[in-house]
Amino acid sequence: MKLVDPVVYVEDFDGKKIMKRLERACRTCYKSENLITEDSYKQLLTNCLNRGHESILEHEKVSIRMICDLGVYKDLTRHRIASFSIESTRYCNYGKDKFGNEIKFIKPCNLEEGTDLYNMWKKGIQEIENAYLAMSNAGAKPDQLRMLLPHSTAAEVNMTCNIREWRHVFSLRCNNHVHESVRQVMIPLLLKFKEEMPELFDKIEYDEEFPKEKYAKILSMDSEE
Repeated sequence: MKLVDPVVYVEDFDGKKIMKRLERACRTCYKSENLITEDSYKQLLTNCLNRGHESILEHEKVSIRMICDLGVYKDLTRHRIASFSIESTRYCNYGKDKFGNEIKFIKPCNLEEGTDLYNMWKKGIQEIENAYLAMSNAGAKPDQLRMLLPHSTAAEVNMTCNIREWRHVFSLRCNNHVHESVRQVMIPLLLKFKEEMPELFDKIEYDEEFPKEKYAKILSMDSEE
């Protein structure tokens, strides 16, 4: 059994270049390309958002790769206008050498380490892993073994959204009505987008009371290599 923290890898992107390309696409509608300046995209995109003219945001996309628990991606895959490629528990047998003969579990952000509840959780997932490995050694197939796996199981998730959908995802998945483990990965990702594209993401609210020390790490996809 291996306990890990969630992490989000983001493809390298230049927020300013994305917004300038969105501006050019938008100005096609009005044939006003002659008005493009170094920072004209700022007012134009702000005006588009204020008017609800968000279809132009679909011309650009950003991809991420997450290591998160099964519960997180179950929530996120409810978003229809997005693409997902997810580690499959039907085909991955964690009882094999390829996976180190162990299951990875995401540390729960809503249970304090060292408490009785945390220790009960840890004991529970250890028993699950013991049963999983025993069944694997007895010849069970991954699609039989998967029935043992809890929400805490770690999974690798590739997710791609256009800019309009990212705004929608963040507006729904960063507030205090959302499960803590979802906020744990989505809030720091939103802050990354706010930093790169403030004109498009600054007004999206999030749970500012969520403990910063629990934020998932945001890393470049290049750091995986």
